[in-house]
Amino acid sequence: MLIQSGQNWRGLDKILIVCVLILVSAGLMAIYSATASNAAAEILQNNFSKQIIWFLLGAMIASAIIIAPTKALYNSAYVLYGVSVVLLVLVLFVGGGKGVHRWFIFGPVHFQPSEVAKIATLLALARYLSQDTRDLRNLKELAVAFAMVIVPVGLIIKQPDLGTAIVLCAMLIPVLFWAGLSPFVVFLIVSPIIAIISAFNFYTFVAAMLLIIGVLFLTKRRLPVLLTVFIVNIFFGALTPSLWTRLHDYQQNRILEFLGLKQDPRGTGYQVAQSQVAIGSGGFWGKGWLQGTQTKLRFLPEQHTDFIFSVIGEEFGFFGVTVILITFFVMLWRSLQIAVEIKNKFLSILVIGCTAILGIHVVVNTGMTVGIMPVTGIPLPFLSYGGSSLLTTMVIVGLILSAATKRYQS
Repeated sequence: MLIQSGQNWRGLDKILIVCVLILVSAGLMAIYSATASNAAAEILQNNFSKQIIWFLLGAMIASAIIIAPTKALYNSAYVLYGVSVVLLVLVLFVGGGKGVHRWFIFGPVHFQPSEVAKIATLLALARYLSQDTRDLRNLKELAVAFAMVIVPVGLIIKQPDLGTAIVLCAMLIPVLFWAGLSPFVVFLIVSPIIAIISAFNFYTFVAAMLLIIGVLFLTKRRLPVLLTVFIVNIFFGALTPSLWTRLHDYQQNRILEFLGLKQDPRGTGYQVAQSQVAIGSGGFWGKGWLQGTQTKLRFLPEQHTDFIFSVIGEEFGFFGVTVILITFFVMLWRSLQIAVEIKNKFLSILVIGCTAILGIHVVVNTGMTVGIMPVTGIPLPFLSYGGSSLLTTMVIVGLILSAATKRYQS
């Protein structure tokens, strides 16, 4: 056991570790600046010091995952999934939050079970899809994979937490593709989503339908298949009004603001407008650490959590955000390389899912800070303040690093 553990530590991927250290350091600097006051002692007792504690705890958990045998992760997958579903049900009844039910509150500690659900759902999916007898051409088996994601997604939407639900749904597609689902079936799954999103505008909906028809012709599908897919997508597009009414008012306003169908710079559009001002005012080199005026004057709500990227943009400028984005790109690219090299199918699917979760968070969070994505409350990995988020991210890194050390084990 000791020999195996030593081999694991020697096989750690140094590129990933360096990326994590860069991102966490940048996050700590931004959180310190975003929450700074005139009393230095007060700072160290609050968000900055808490984030350090969460990181150290996350590093210990990641270390435990790295030395854990693959069999332990595989055998615990379904158990963790069941526990996560139970927690998601419980939080709806005893959870707290401002008008929501997302957290278990234990004094100063807020625990978000939806973060656990990300990891647990991925582990369960990886175990299910990695079994040798699994055939994704079988509709029943494919439906089981979807059900494993739909159950936690439905519970998370009830909290409501649309951002986390989107992450889980988006993670499913690359995982299924990596597990062997054909590209055409992936297209059939994604096309109704495109139809629903595009149905907000008549012209975008027509364009989406033409795109779908074009793909079907290029793949040389028969006329009955083409007509069936077309009718199904028309049906899903027609569902948009019904789905729209199920959204909360603030969710509707965020989407309308993003689509340019509503202008509310003092309401739902305030965060994005202030974020754009902060990033734009940073110029190339930025105003300098602790020198951001938008940050210091608290013009931007949630600047230390969901909009931490804006703080970096103002204080470190274009150069700073470029370094952050390049670091994320290197991390994601390296994770994909590891997934390709891994011989164990369970671990390979697991790494792809971890990479997808990280990538979705980065794209959506940075996109919403500059106004090209709707505001969803998705944190930026390693940088945004939050114990549950940082611990989840460190667990994801631990899973990738663990898989990397075992990449040549079948």
